[in-house]
Amino acid sequence: MIQYELVGNDLGEVRFAISPLNELVLSLRTLRDPGRFPLQLPWLRATEAARAGLDLELLRALTNESLWTPDFLTPRPYTPLGRIDDEFAALTGTPGGVVRADLAEVHPAALPPVLRGRPDRVLSRVLAALRDYWEACFEPHWQRMRTVLEADVVHRGRVTAQSGLAVMFADLDRHVRLEDSVVYVRLRSDLSYRTSTAGRGLTLAPSLFSRRATAPISPDEPPHIMYPARGLATLWETETNTPATALVGLIGRVRARLMGLLETPTSSTELAVRLDVTPTAVNQHLRALRAAGLLISARHGRSVLYRRSDLGDRLVRGA
Repeated sequence: MIQYELVGNDLGEVRFAISPLNELVLSLRTLRDPGRFPLQLPWLRATEAARAGLDLELLRALTNESLWTPDFLTPRPYTPLGRIDDEFAALTGTPGGVVRADLAEVHPAALPPVLRGRPDRVLSRVLAALRDYWEACFEPHWQRMRTVLEADVVHRGRVTAQSGLAVMFADLDRHVRLEDSVVYVRLRSDLSYRTSTAGRGLTLAPSLFSRRATAPISPDEPPHIMYPARGLATLWETETNTPATALVGLIGRVRARLMGLLETPTSSTELAVRLDVTPTAVNQHLRALRAAGLLISARHGRSVLYRRSDLGDRLVRGA
């Protein structure tokens, strides 16, 4: 059990962030044990050919049988607008002692041969392998992934505003709870520590590659909880549901399909992928539906996320 003490004003320092680097590193667990990540199988199939040219021996060595990853490769993000190039640049200055210690935490018995050697050289090999992995398997899909992550952050903000922090934490994951200003994160392992967030705050990061909430192995790491993002089950799907006939007759088939998808915040880019139409066409329909009061929108970073308004909800339910 990990316990984060929220002290005084730190209740106002709980922040959300999105990290492309964290997603990249956490996804390595799907390479080691794809059976534990059935919702990511479409992505694994789509990137199978691209992975053939990667240093898979090194990439797989960055996890263990418990699916732990080195803490230095999943640093706490500080913004929902994180860029992979900035995160890679920050990793280049990782001290050799940290690299050695974090790899030893993941492989306490003995380091795999591919991770042995001078820490600076190991770090260079690791970063080169991760960059290649990003370009081959993540960059083509990142916009779609980011859309789901951003929609999750918008949802959590709305839950916090409407129901408070305790409800929001309980909604993150069944292994997380807030009681008397202490956030409890129950892990699969026997790892246990208690630390204060005073002066450091607590960062919450949604992930597409976490099956349950996780936190850093070491209490010396900045307070940070990664949790499963909402909407993962639909990430790789295209929309095939048939909207209600009455709704189609009223607003047309494409707009009826859009209304069916917009129960949760979604960007026009993601909607275009789900409906297999152009973003321009989607935006035209979204503007019309918003003008009619059936949708509301909010900007999050570089994206505008849309969801049904109360009137839109009533219309869909009535149909």
